[in-house]
Amino acid sequence: MITSSLVMRLRRAKDEGRLDRELASIAKNKLVAINKLGYLPIDTEGARLLFQVIADGYEKRSLIITPNLEFSRWGTVFGDDNMAAAVIDRIVHHGRLLQFRGESYRVKHALRK
Repeated sequence: MITSSLVMRLRRAKDEGRLDRELASIAKNKLVAINKLGYLPIDTEGARLLFQVIADGYEKRSLIITPNLEFSRWGTVFGDDNMAAAVIDRIVHHGRLLQFRGESYRVKHALRK
């Protein structure tokens, strides 16, 4: 799920008084993919909601997070260096980091047309 969509989904659930049910629904998945982390900043409330998903899941299910920023810049996404450090701590504790470099697949194929 795209990060901004997930945060909006969690925020809406919180506003409607069903955050616990929404988090439980997400927790039923064996894999949670959080896509495009860092493309848009997250406000403090959104960061806390996203942290709940990551903190709850990091030892219980597989998480895939695709950021576009190196860890040193995650404080700008979460609006708080401490919150970013807590998220990073959980991600790397049992995680595997993969870094992809090179030309964009989309750009490469667009240029062939």
